[in-house]
Amino acid sequence: MDAVTGRPLLVRRFGRIPYRPVLEAMRRFTDARGEDTPDELWLLEHDPVFTLGQAGKDEHVLAPGDIPVVRVERGGQVTYHGPGQIVGYPLIDLRRLGVGVRDLVCRLEQALIDTLGHWNIEAVRRPGAPGVYVAGAKVAALGLRVRRGCTFHGLAFNVDMDLEPFRRINPCGYQGLAVTQMLDLGGPGSLSAVEDVLVAELAGQFGFAPVPAAAELFPPVDNGASVAASA
Repeated sequence: MDAVTGRPLLVRRFGRIPYRPVLEAMRRFTDARGEDTPDELWLLEHDPVFTLGQAGKDEHVLAPGDIPVVRVERGGQVTYHGPGQIVGYPLIDLRRLGVGVRDLVCRLEQALIDTLGHWNIEAVRRPGAPGVYVAGAKVAALGLRVRRGCTFHGLAFNVDMDLEPFRRINPCGYQGLAVTQMLDLGGPGSLSAVEDVLVAELAGQFGFAPVPAAAELFPPVDNGASVAASA
């Protein structure tokens, strides 16, 4: 691997939290970080929300009902976030690690595949359709943005959630795409148990040493700037 072994990765676990404040925090953190700012991984659940990527087509949002739709700058089409889904935001300086975007996607997918494998669930990639699949059904989605060589947005991993909202969209822009979750595949319904394994697998893919950090939504960065809450 190109990653520097043992570089710290600050891991912040937020629990359930609305989408928009976290979106603003990611943007501000990414814009404010400097060359020596530690990389971070934010883990959380979102209140129900559909997010539509920068080039996403409105036609893939079929019947959102009372669930808000937020257009964002990540890649990809529309997806759903809700309780019972692990959302992971890797805030990583790719230039410092010497990792390209394609390699980033492959390593994130492999971390998810290996996490599922921990419970003997066989998962695969699908060429041209980022994410992770089990028996043709999508169990994890990726949607990323790179700014000044640093990543934000990230992954959504279905664990134990209400899958009905996925029927209100064409998931990731694919009509009729089946969606599944760990609990239905014989895995655990505990998000914390899955998070523990996922953190270890992500750290291994990039050569990080995970370090637990406080669940501060707008953490200071070490170049003298701070990420402030927005109203």
